[in-house]
This record gives sequence, structure tokens and C-alpha cells, in this order.
Amino acid sequence: MNKPVRVILVDEAKNTFEKLNENVGSQKSGNSFDAQLLKSIQGKVELIKNNPFYGDNIKKERIPKEYKGKVQNLWRIELNNFWRMLYTIRGDEIEIICFILKVCNHKEYNKMFGYK
Repeated sequence: MNKPVRVILVDEAKNTFEKLNENVGSQKSGNSFDAQLLKSIQGKVELIKNNPFYGDNIKKERIPKEYKGKVQNLWRIELNNFWRMLYTIRGDEIEIICFILKVCNHKEYNKMFGYK
């Protein structure tokens, strides 16, 4: 029996998603950067719902300090235009919940992980 998977955007990811949604809603063209990024996020959320382990697992020692002690695992997915989405997986006997923690550009992602 497969457990149902829920995906919940929280904190910064929720704010970013809402802002993108608002920006896209106020634009006449659906080909803007925001529209492409929003579509990319929505597509990846669907992939996570089908397979919570879709992303790249980040080694525990590489988890940024802002998430240490708060998450047991961290996953990364590449989005359009070199953006990244970070999420964690939690589950119990009934369901699996994936919390999308952050959606960020490549520069911010590199800074979080100490890459140059």
C-alpha cells in the first residue's frame, strides 16, 4: 500500500511562490521569467508528489546551519534559469509530507552552501 504524499510550501518558499503567482497574475504575457519559474516550481511539486525522493539528497554534513537541528534530511531540485528548490521529507504510518523550504537563485544557493 502506497502512502499519500502531500507537498506544503512553508516560510520563504511560500512567500516566493505567492509573489511569483501574484506577478504572473498581473502580467498579460505568460512567457516572462516569473511565469517560467512558477511553471517550473509547479511541475517539480507534481514530480515530488509522485516520488518524494525525486530530488538530489544533500549529505547531512552539507546541510546549511540555518536548517541544522530543524530537518533530518534535505533535498535539492534544479529549476529553470539555474534556480533551486530545497525541501525536506517527513512521514509517519499514514502519509508522507514534503515541506518545500526555499526557492532561491543560483547565487543565493551557492552562498548558503559555501560554494564560490
